[in-house]
Parts: sequence; structure tokens; C-alpha cells
Amino acid sequence: MDVYVKGAPEMIASLCNKQTVPMDFHSTLQSYTQKGLRVIALAWRPLSQKVSWRRIQKLPRSEVENDLTFLGLLILQNMLKPQSTQVINQLREADIRTVMVTGDNMLTAISVARECGMIDPNSSVVLVTASPSSSTSPSTIEWSYDVPPQNKGMQIENGFPKQNLYQNQKLPAPSTNFHFAINGKSFAVIKNHFADVMPKIIQKGTVFSRMSPDQKRQLVEALQELGYGVGMCGDGANDCGALKSAHAGISLSEAEASVASPFTSSIPNISCVPIVIREGRAALVTSFGVFKYMALYSIIQFISVMILYWINSNLGDFQFLYVDLVITTTVAILMGYNGAYTHLVKKRPPGSLVSPIILISIILQILVQIIGQTTAYFLLFTQDWFEPLHPSQDADENILCPENTVIFIVSSFQYIIVAAAFSRGPPYRTPIWQNVWFLISLIVLCMYTAFMLFYPNYLSFLESFFQVYQLGPDHMKFCWIIFTVIIVNATLTFAIEWLMGKAFIKTFIKPCRKKNASKNIYKRIEKEIMNDPDWPPIGQVTTSNCVS
Repeated sequence: MDVYVKGAPEMIASLCNKQTVPMDFHSTLQSYTQKGLRVIALAWRPLSQKVSWRRIQKLPRSEVENDLTFLGLLILQNMLKPQSTQVINQLREADIRTVMVTGDNMLTAISVARECGMIDPNSSVVLVTASPSSSTSPSTIEWSYDVPPQNKGMQIENGFPKQNLYQNQKLPAPSTNFHFAINGKSFAVIKNHFADVMPKIIQKGTVFSRMSPDQKRQLVEALQELGYGVGMCGDGANDCGALKSAHAGISLSEAEASVASPFTSSIPNISCVPIVIREGRAALVTSFGVFKYMALYSIIQFISVMILYWINSNLGDFQFLYVDLVITTTVAILMGYNGAYTHLVKKRPPGSLVSPIILISIILQILVQIIGQTTAYFLLFTQDWFEPLHPSQDADENILCPENTVIFIVSSFQYIIVAAAFSRGPPYRTPIWQNVWFLISLIVLCMYTAFMLFYPNYLSFLESFFQVYQLGPDHMKFCWIIFTVIIVNATLTFAIEWLMGKAFIKTFIKPCRKKNASKNIYKRIEKEIMNDPDWPPIGQVTTSNCVS
């Protein structure tokens, strides 16, 4: 009976009889992995004839997988999918960081990262090699550059260069154009013994190789601790933990990974990632838009009721019904049908309902709506034909009056205007005219509300049904004055939302907030790295308590 073993070349070589491992094993492995090829080592061992099948089932692996005879390397070429580079570039243009976490060889992972655009051609790759402590020495970290292709003859051990070609060299100050590459063993050592270095490794790490399923989950959680919103793509059972821990896990297969992740792609490539991000941003902006609309809806109605209460009047039952059911319910439902914008932009939407941009927008919109209604109300007193309401003890008799009609019509337009203003399209959603039903509803509601302002004598049923005082055609000049107020109100409403979307508003608000440091930990770490041109200490060894 014979035993055949396959696995990672470094591990298989450590299990083989050293005499059977070729002298050029490391250099040959390096030459293949630097080309982005996937390499599996094969080994063999004959078992004693006394060993039965039943007995071998009970033997520990350590007794079987030792003193193997090295057979060779199996070279696999897993071509990069054509969509991958395009998607990575799209994410980079949107200032979205990409990280590779894989079980493959370190040099293979670095080669693929360069090929797909995760690592720029002009960027340096710093290999982080950590060794655990022993009874005689503390834990250490060795910092070295990636081995360039022209140095293929040098010795490689465990996927890293055995000697440092860049001794005592430093990265160009104050550039931070470098990426860390680290394997699972080093990741475990740094996590346990270098808590102060770990955040910097996570911040600048781009390639994490030979990572176990649990380490993938730990990486996702470490990124989250720095303040990142983490999305994870995976297609195997070993990705389930990370997919479940990520803010947005995307399974690229319908196997085990699809059970743990909230999203499952029917297309087995990462082209779904920008789609998920665009849809998520559109959903977030839509939710905030509906929230702002409902807040303004309540305030607009409160303003109307307070003005009418001042003269002992109020909106009629059918007026309330028209506002609450016909206008508000219709637009609040349909304004959420705007689709996601086709391009992924660098600018991120507000992440909180109480962010300064949203609060300032709401406050300014409230002021505009107050000015709109009070202006229309006081303009009514400038008309020669106007006679103020003489309140009756019967509240129903105080509804049909010019004051009520002016406030009702102006506020009705305001509900429609703010709904349109809060349904902005780009850069996160499609333009408003592509939401056909919403656009039709806005046009119909505007036309009908304008009709109530200008309606002629022969449609006097509106007077008894909606309790709307007939302003036109006898007072057509005043009707146009009110309509002008509505146009100005709409212009100011849209102008505020346009201004809130401009970058200079954030620049203007930032000093007022007196924000000394970013709330995101990763930004503070990035700033710390930029301000330290001597870090990382290339060519040096960092111990658990000092740098030697």
C-alpha cells in the first residue's frame, strides 16, 4: 500500500526526505509563482505490507505524512478573468480599497495582485515575515522588499527571500506608495505579539496569503475595527466565516458560501461588486430622501395649521385627505423607485441621518417653506378686494375663506416641490425623469393643484367639495402673484439641494465643526504612516519590544 500526498510546496517539502528534494527547489518554485502560476507539490511513500486498510484509518497523519519522497511540482495556470482587472480599476477610481486574502502561495498572490491592478506597477511590495517566540528569543518581524524578477536565482524559504537584497534601504520619503504582503503564519504571530503594529499592517496590507478560514474572518473583523465598511467576495466553504462577518458578503457560487452570505451572484466573477455598491448607495440616499420628505411634510403641515389657527380657521377634511392620501402617500411611495446610477463615483453619500449636510438641508428647507407660506399669506392683505375672516363659533364655517385657500394651495405645491427636490438623481441615483411613474404623478398633481388656483366659474363644485375659495378668474392677477411665489419657493428649494451636493459646502462646514481628528481610525493610522518616513524599517528586525 502506498501513500500519495499533495499540498502547498513549502509544506510538502518540509515533510519529505531532504535528500529527495532537488537543490533548485526554492528557485524553481519562485520562478513559477512569480509568473502567477499555481503550484502544488506531490510526494509519495510506500507503507509497510503489514499495514492493513482498517489500521491505516486509525493512524494519525503525522505518522503517515513523514519521510516522504518528493515527486515533483504540478503547475496550474488559472487565468485572470477578463472582468477582474476592469472591476478592480473601477473600484480604485472610486477610491475603494481592494485587498486580496487567499490560501495561495505568497509570490503567486503578489503576481496576480499586480496583474489585476491591486498593486500599481510603480508601487513597492514589502514582505512582512514574523517568527514566533521561543525559550531563547522573542518574537520578531523581518521587513524586506519583494524579490524582483531579475533575481530569480536567489534562495526562497516559505515563500519569502532567504536573504535581503535591500539591506538598509528605506522607502522614498514621504511616499506611502507601498503595500504589505503577509502570510497566515506571520499574521498569527503579529496578532498575538505585536498589537501596536497590527493596525498598520492591516492599513497597508494588500496581499494576505496562506490564510486559514478563521484568519480570513479575523482580517475582516480587523478592518472593521479600523472603521472600514467591509465587503467580502468568496466562493468556497473556507470563506464562510469571513462572508458572514463582513458588512456585505457576496458569494460567487451557489455552494456552501451562498448559505453564509447575504448576497449570491449568479455570475461567477466580481463584476457584481460595483453593482452591489451602487445599489446600496442608491438605497441609502433614497432612505434619507424619504426621511427628509416626511420631516418636511410634517413641518409644512404644522406651519399651515399654525397660520390658520391664528385666525381661528383650519384645513378642511377633504383638504387634509388630499394632502395626506393623494399627495404625500403617492410621492412617498414612488420616489423610492429611482434606480442606481450607472457610474460608481468617488464621493460617498452621507452615512448618518444626523450628518451636518442632512441637518443643514432640513433646516434651510424649513425656513424656505415658512417664508413661502407667510409671504403668500401677507400678500393677501395687500389686495383691495380682500376682506379678513370674521371668525364664527362654528369652526366649519371658518374653512371657506381666502386665507385658507391661499395657505392650502401654496402648501400643496410645497409638498410636491420638496418631493421632487429630495429625489435628486446623479451621482447615486438615475435622473428623476427615468422614474416615469413618479414624474407622471408630479406632473398630474401640479396640474390639478394649479387648476384649483385658477379654476373658472363653471367648476364651482370645488368650492363645496374641497372648500376652496374661488380666486380666479375675478382675481387672476393675484393668482399669478401666488404662482410666482410658488415658482420662487421651488427655485430656492432646488437650489438648496443643489448646493448641499457640492464639495465646497463640506469645506465650509468642516472648520465650524472644530473636528481635530478623524473619527475613522484608519485615517489616523494612514496619517501617522505618512508622517513617519522611516517606517517600515526595511532591512531591520523588529522584536516584540525593540528594533535591532
